[in-house]
Order: sequence, then C-alpha cells, then structure tokens
Amino acid sequence: MSDELALTEAEQKAGIIRCDACPVLCRIRPGRAGACDRYANEDGKLVRVDPLVLLAKPDLARVAFIEGSGNWAGELGKGEGAFVTGIGATTTYPDYKPAPFIVSSRYEGVDMVTVVTEGIFSYCGVKVKIDTDRYLGPEQAAVRVRGEAVGHVTTAEYGSQMLSLGGVHHLTGGSKKEGVVTCDALLALCNREAVELAIDGGSTVVVQSGQPPIVNGQCEERMRVGCGSAAIGMFAPQWKDHADEVIVVDDHITGVLTEHQGGRFLDMKPAGIRVRGRKSTPGRYFQVAEPGLGWGGTNVSDPLEIIEKIDAKQAWPGLRLLMVSTTGEQSAWFELDRDLKPQPKDMPEPVRRVVDRVAENCEPALCTVLFMAGAGGSLRAGVTENPVRLTRSVRQTLTKVTLGGVPAYVWPGGGITLMVDVAGMPEKSFGYVPTPALVAPIEFTLRADDYAALGGYASRAVTLEDVLRGQRVRIGDGK
Repeated sequence: MSDELALTEAEQKAGIIRCDACPVLCRIRPGRAGACDRYANEDGKLVRVDPLVLLAKPDLARVAFIEGSGNWAGELGKGEGAFVTGIGATTTYPDYKPAPFIVSSRYEGVDMVTVVTEGIFSYCGVKVKIDTDRYLGPEQAAVRVRGEAVGHVTTAEYGSQMLSLGGVHHLTGGSKKEGVVTCDALLALCNREAVELAIDGGSTVVVQSGQPPIVNGQCEERMRVGCGSAAIGMFAPQWKDHADEVIVVDDHITGVLTEHQGGRFLDMKPAGIRVRGRKSTPGRYFQVAEPGLGWGGTNVSDPLEIIEKIDAKQAWPGLRLLMVSTTGEQSAWFELDRDLKPQPKDMPEPVRRVVDRVAENCEPALCTVLFMAGAGGSLRAGVTENPVRLTRSVRQTLTKVTLGGVPAYVWPGGGITLMVDVAGMPEKSFGYVPTPALVAPIEFTLRADDYAALGGYASRAVTLEDVLRGQRVRIGDGK
C-alpha cells in the first residue's frame, strides 16, 4: 500500500482498518461500518455486512438451514440446489482482482461456471414506464427529486409515459448534492421503494416498481385499452345498434365512430358532429385539446368542449351521442334536442355494458423500473485477464448475463450495456458507494470449457458446497 493510503500508527493502534471495496477507501473503526453500510470492521477484519444471497432451485433440491440460526445445515439433496447471486458477494474493485466467487456446477451433464460479483456502476440509470394517460410534463422536461434534476421526460409509448433517470451526467457531472440525490433516488427505485418525482411544467408522480402510479395525489387504476381510434375499432360493432355517434376522447388520437373506417364498414349514417383538432385520416383527430389530467389525458372536464360544430345537414333531433374516455373512467350520454344541442340523458343499459367492457379491457396501471448500466472494466477484468473476450462471448450468446438471478437484456452494439426489470430481483438487491454510484449484483454463466477459452480464472473455481461452508448466506425471494 502506498504511503498516501497507509494508516497512521495511531490509527493502527486504534484498530482502524482501510476498506478497499470502492474508490472512497473508508477508514473504519472497530464495530463500525463504512460510508456505504455494506462493509464493516469486525475484530480488525473487513467483513461484508449482508449475507450472500442464493436463489433456491425447487425443482432440483432444497437448501437446508438450521432452524432459527440462518446457518447452512450441510444438506443439498440431489445435485446443485441453489444459484449463487452477486448480492452480498463483494466487488472486484480494484479492477485487477478476480471476481469474489467463480462457482463450478453441472447442468444436464455439462460442466458450467458462474462468475459472481457486485458491480460498481457509475454509468447507470433507470428507465421508468408509467402506465397512465395523465399529463406528467412536456417531453425533455427535467425530473426532480428534492429540487435536484435527476433525469428527464422522454418519448411516450402506447398507453404509458416514460422517464429516463440517472446516468453519469447526473451522478457525477453536476453538483455534489445533485449526485447524492440522484444516487439516493436510483437506489430507492431499484430496491422497489416509492419515490416522489416532480416534473418541470407538469405533475408530481409517486413511482414504485410494481405499484400503480400516483399522479398529483390521484392513484391511477387503469392503463388505457388503446388510443381513441383503436377503441372505436374494437368496440364499433357493439355500439352500432345502440348509439348514433360515439366519440372516444384521447389526447393522442380521438376517434369518431361514423367517420371512422369501423363505422363505415358497418354502414353507419354520418352524424355530422365535428370535433376540434387536426384531422389525420377519417375519424381520427390529433390535438383535440391540450394535455392534462382530464378526459383521455386531455385538459377538458366537459367533453362537449371538443365539439367544434354540429352540421344541421347531417345531424337530426334525437341523435344519440356517447362520449367516453380511453379507459372508460369518464363517460357521458347525450341526445340532440330540436336545436341540435346535446342534452345529457341517462345512459341506456346496453351502452353502459359496452363502456364497462372498455374498462374491463384496460390492464391495471403499474410502474415498471428497469435498471440500465454498462458493465465496464472492473466487472470484465474480474472475469478474465482479457476483458474483450468476455464481451465477445456475451455477444455470441455463449455467456448468459443475469442480475440477482434475473436474465438481463443486453443491448446490441459495443460493450455490455444491459437492462433488467428490478421487479423480479430479490429484496434489497442494490447498494451504493458514495463516489456516488450504484452497486448491483451481476453473474456471468457459461460452459467451463468456454470459460477456460476466454482466459478466465478457472483455477479459482469452487463448488457450491465450498461457498456454503465459508459464507453467511440467505435464500433470496427472486420471482
């Protein structure tokens, strides 16, 4: 150790030890933990606070533990009964250190190796999918936590609003406070905790993996069945004999039944009701109102606001008009009077049943949190002395990449840029270091002969039994 990093004589006498698990290099007093709460000084030894997490393989065997002690009872049953995850494995920092665990196993007669570690990810973030039509904010608007920018609104997808949070520029490219707040928010989201986000020029939204979003204090229940045009196409035959016109209000594409191809194929008579906005193709209108928290993700509370005019040459007294949102949460029934003015009436039961069917076809609104990161130097160097070979092996699908036992999606192109849904990972899979960066488990599984071919640390391979004998472990709750 260099003189700069060496402990003073007084520190050594006080039992202080140096943690080298990340670039912060904490000096830890006896009985205390480092800044990340993941490593501690136990009787002068650097120890990992949390146990190593295993995922049980119920189809093969049950890993047995002594009642109440959390210790392994020495039974594996038949075959390899658990998968060793990177949770609690410790890291490979500094980069030249081999991965903490290189576990050998056998699968259907084939010798396999799983390289297990926890990665320090400075280049990481989350992609958040929020199932809602509610207006969250303009595209590219800053997303803030405790006043600090942690990401931005990105392009909306079908029935969902999308956020991109974190990334190296927010973690390290701004102020110290911005980096700390970003790291805290990412850690909470990845560990499936609720985080309140405020969007410039838009709404506040509480996001939690696997839970419905809460927009401006209102809990979302449904993800829309489709845009207004799609809803017309799906339910046109069911409306035909019970309504003369149906308008499905949507911030993106509002549908008008008698103009729409769905109504034309059913030989429905034109109703002469024109809506505001920019006409796309027959029966499909863009920009009928501003985005908002009202009907179909627009800012209207009265659906009649989007009607531009009623053509007296086509409309008639008594015309039956249904207006409904894309989730069925808002609906209203009108009949035209002698002056062709829409008058609210009680909705007939056959129409109500179809409105209820629109709602029935809406899936529950949920938040999805996808952790995204680049597997860089310390990860790859911990697997092989020639890191590019690991990248090539992943590209050739010879190596399977998992995080906490959950298969990762690896993006095309250079490097190992991966993405994983945190909902399926064991509880508290993620940690942090105050550089700031997230710490996430990662496992590389491949055939033993392929591992040897890419220059891996094959001589360091151990069996599951070896791991269990030397480590505190717990069984994870991965889905």
